Amino acid sequence: MTDYPVQMDVKPDVFGFFDDDTNTISYVVKDPESEHCAIIDSVMDLDYAAGRTSYEGADRIIAFVTEKGWTVDWLIETHVHADHLSAAPYIQERVGGKLGIGRNILVVQDLFGQVFNEGTGFRRDGSQFDRLFDDGDTYKIGEMDCFAILTPGHTPACMTHIMGNATFVGDTLFMPDSGSARADFPGGDAGVLYDSIQKVLSLPDDMRLFMCHDYGPDGRDIAWETTVAEQKAYNIHVGGGKTKEQYIKFRTERDATLGMPRLIIPSLQVNMRGGHLPPEDDSGTRFLKVPINVL
Repeated sequence: MTDYPVQMDVKPDVFGFFDDDTNTISYVVKDPESEHCAIIDSVMDLDYAAGRTSYEGADRIIAFVTEKGWTVDWLIETHVHADHLSAAPYIQERVGGKLGIGRNILVVQDLFGQVFNEGTGFRRDGSQFDRLFDDGDTYKIGEMDCFAILTPGHTPACMTHIMGNATFVGDTLFMPDSGSARADFPGGDAGVLYDSIQKVLSLPDDMRLFMCHDYGPDGRDIAWETTVAEQKAYNIHVGGGKTKEQYIKFRTERDATLGMPRLIIPSLQVNMRGGHLPPEDDSGTRFLKVPINVL
């Protein structure tokens, strides 16, 4: 990782917020030298059966940073999530911050714009976001230097964000006893994902890694923090020196047994819009589409 400006002596404060419905962990990350912070992978609540949205989880985060008196510099999406809806616009309206995602959101927007038969009113240029990150791009949270690296494979737009000695991997990796993300969504690729995981595992051994999801396998308590060293040694999918060929075989066979995530259809339509719901029709009603026999 010599090409990247890793700063292990910078130790941000990290606060996790677990969403029980989607097993998602959102984060508030604070610069240790100022009162500035970022919010990563927020969640909008959705009662899918009733078609009703709410913001209890987002309100918890808003209340937290407001009580602390912190300034929100960034709202980061590690990728276009397929299992929960982003609450970034809702949070941005209340506490500010720039909304950022990887530049390959354009690939995702083009791909799923076709899947959901979106018309010309759906912009496929990433303009729903304030910043599109390229591999190696740097940015600041207060006085803390941060950077993003491209880690596709789960989706084309996946990026890992490094903030001092804390790294936020999105869905690229799970806790060591849970392995890694699937690679069979449109635009996914198991071989590309393996290469991306190796980029993450080339960070310093004591780098803190923060997961986007945890499901508590075998009844263990929910957890979301590990290290590069622990992943290299114990990750059940890539640890212990497993080869790329071994990983592709395993990942391909395993993905073939998996069903689609429960919220993939609403999540993709909302998240490719930067967390905004589809526009209202002439009656003032918003609709989500269900493509038949496509996903």
